[in-house]
Parts: sequence; C-alpha cells; structure tokens
Amino acid sequence: MNIEVRPATISRFDDVATMLGPKNPDSSVCWCLSHRLDSKTNRELVGRARSEYVKRLYSREVAPGVLAYQDADVVGWAAVAPRSELPFARSTKIPHVDDLPAWSVWCIRVRPGHRGKGISHALLDGAVAYARSMRAAAVEGYPVDNKRKRVDLTMAYVGTRKLFEDAGFSKVADTDAVSGGFSRVLMRLNQP
Repeated sequence: MNIEVRPATISRFDDVATMLGPKNPDSSVCWCLSHRLDSKTNRELVGRARSEYVKRLYSREVAPGVLAYQDADVVGWAAVAPRSELPFARSTKIPHVDDLPAWSVWCIRVRPGHRGKGISHALLDGAVAYARSMRAAAVEGYPVDNKRKRVDLTMAYVGTRKLFEDAGFSKVADTDAVSGGFSRVLMRLNQP
C-alpha cells in the first residue's frame, strides 16, 4: 500500500475539510481546534466562524498538520505544531520536561474504511518529518497508555503509547491527563 504524507496547506483545504469538517457547515465541530486554542476562544468560535478561522490558520507559512493520501484519496490527518503556540505550553496536566523548542503531535485521525492499514503510523512518521523539516529540536506526543486494551474510537485520536514507541519515541514522563479512561503519558523523540 502506497501512503504519501504531505503538509496540510491552504491548497489542500478541501482535503482538510473532508477529514475534520462537519457535513453541515453551521455545525460547531472540533476542526482539530480544541487543543490548538484556549478554551474561551474555542467556545466562542461557532458554526461557519470555525471554518473561517481554520482557513486563516492554513494560510500561514507553517502548516498546522499533515494529511495522508492513498492513491489520490485523503485518508488521514495528524495535527503537529510548535508546543509554544498551543495550550500544552501552559498545561497543568502535561509537564514540560525541558526547555527545548519541542513540537507536539496530538491528534491523529484515519477515515473510516481505511483503519487498520498502517495509516496512523505513516501519519506519525510524516508529522515527525514535517516538524524536523521546520527545525524542531524534539517532537512530543501525549498518547494514552492503554496497555493494549481497546480504546474507544472517539478518544483514540490522541494515539497510543505503542504507536509512538513504534515510531521511536520514548516515555519521558507521566501526566495528570486522562483520555477515554486511560492515563496519558508524555512521549518524546529528540533530534538525532
């Protein structure tokens, strides 16, 4: 299976909408903003204002994530950005382990019908490659430590410890965060 991962730029906004947008444009779905914005701003962006905000976000020089393609079809999404731009920078539940300018990977989504084919692995690898191309000193993730137990799909977007370990990440800290009933851990991949 040939999977390509590319930066999610404004020219690929229709594919971003396929992965993250609502069927009804007036709906206030996540658009992968809930961990990108502070709570107040996130609550204030409703309906079409959310998609307009996302369009501006994708017009910036630094892409807010990566998209996975199988043939010409978009099949996955991973959010990746400098931690300093995210609420993780001020989190009381997810610790900072050092002062390196780390990037965070916090949302990995695979379209229904394409799951179980290695796309999440390709997305994580692509997110790391993109962060490195932008000179990230380290890349972090905050997946669940589910000990190989099933994770509810609505909460699986944070990834699993095994997914991150398979990509070469190491656990560097426990967190006070929980997702889907599982503790989350801080996984880190430092620049070689």
